[in-house]
Amino acid sequence: MFSKSNSDDKIQKFSEYIDKSQHIVAITGAGISISGGGVTYSQLSRTIRPGGSFESESFLTSYVKAMHHYKPSLSHYALTDLEREGKLTGVITTNEDCMHTIAGTQNVAEIQGSFQINRCKDCGKHFDGYEIWNKDELPKCDSCGGTILPWELYSHIGLWNDGVQKAQEWISKADLIIVIGTNGYYGGVYWNHRRSDAIIVQINPGHTAFDRVADLNIREPSDDVFRKLKERKP
Repeated sequence: MFSKSNSDDKIQKFSEYIDKSQHIVAITGAGISISGGGVTYSQLSRTIRPGGSFESESFLTSYVKAMHHYKPSLSHYALTDLEREGKLTGVITTNEDCMHTIAGTQNVAEIQGSFQINRCKDCGKHFDGYEIWNKDELPKCDSCGGTILPWELYSHIGLWNDGVQKAQEWISKADLIIVIGTNGYYGGVYWNHRRSDAIIVQINPGHTAFDRVADLNIREPSDDVFRKLKERKP
């Protein structure tokens, strides 16, 4: 554990990095959504049977009904504030819970899809937007009556290309990369497109693959870090 003074020094350094940066990109994983109760791909994948068929009752009970109770975390709102200040270029995330969008962030690259990228499992018709999940039953296609699924279940596995392209573009311009609550950086998918001189700050209580490349590792929950940052502002 870090001492309080050591932790304060890291928060101060992080604050200075933000102040000096013009193009910040955040990379987020499940850790940023823990306090809000968000959904991860590993959780969603449990609703697919080994043979590839969809377990609709499990999905309805575990996720659709629970989505009424999901809320963005303090960290989600902090990133939205950075975007409104003109500091944050975008968020790259593997999360499917749409919490960044719900918190108000405009530029989000959901590289594995999300509940706002939806398709009919029978005819493939697009139904984009998380609002269709604001009910206690699975949404149905208005063309064929088939069940609508989020991209990660519709495709079973794979990346969302539109999100990947945004991620590559944003990270190639970033002078500060903030990594929050994620364990790996998806190599050539987007990480290898980053600027060689970009500063990397990792916020994560545990050790991850980012440890050796980060210029600054803050071993605290992200909500605590952004709360301390906010308290420093006049």
